[in-house]
Amino acid sequence: MTTTDPFALFDAWFAEARASEPNDSNAMALATATPDGRPSLRMVLLKGHGPDGFVFYTNLDSRKGGELAANPQVALLFHWKSLRRQIRIEGPVAPVADSVADAYFATRSRDSQLGAWASDQSRPLESRATFEARFAGMQARFEGRDVPRPPRWSGWRVTPERIEYWQDRAHRLHERTLFVRDGEDWTKGYLYP
Repeated sequence: MTTTDPFALFDAWFAEARASEPNDSNAMALATATPDGRPSLRMVLLKGHGPDGFVFYTNLDSRKGGELAANPQVALLFHWKSLRRQIRIEGPVAPVADSVADAYFATRSRDSQLGAWASDQSRPLESRATFEARFAGMQARFEGRDVPRPPRWSGWRVTPERIEYWQDRAHRLHERTLFVRDGEDWTKGYLYP
């Protein structure tokens, strides 16, 4: 696909990944760093995307939440093995609006909603039984009513400044296309494999 719009290309590749990947085609590696530059990497799920950025959700008190608040620069990586493709995205993050987080939280399964209340994500856990007891406590607390979004659970939007598309080719002669934000526009170029 030839395009100067990195988001149109993302839409096309993401649609193919949704059709071919057996599990979690929206899984992406999220790289953060502490204020002193110590890196951290984990998988998260893409829950929204478009020209305004790429959205994921987490507990704001988790390790990643703390790192995002202290150093709001990230890198994302999508790797679709079945397609032999990957996309790298770099840029700053900012919290999504409360209304956006509320709307997404309302779409989660009830058990996922309760789990967000029960979990002190990234904190030490004495035993699985402790977490299961907390989950049961949340089931009782919200019995018969809607589960609201916890105040320390929200989303982040990555505003891309660089997007690189990598396509596997025979003999390691891979194809790499780089888009770099230039004000409101994008410049497109290529990288040696």
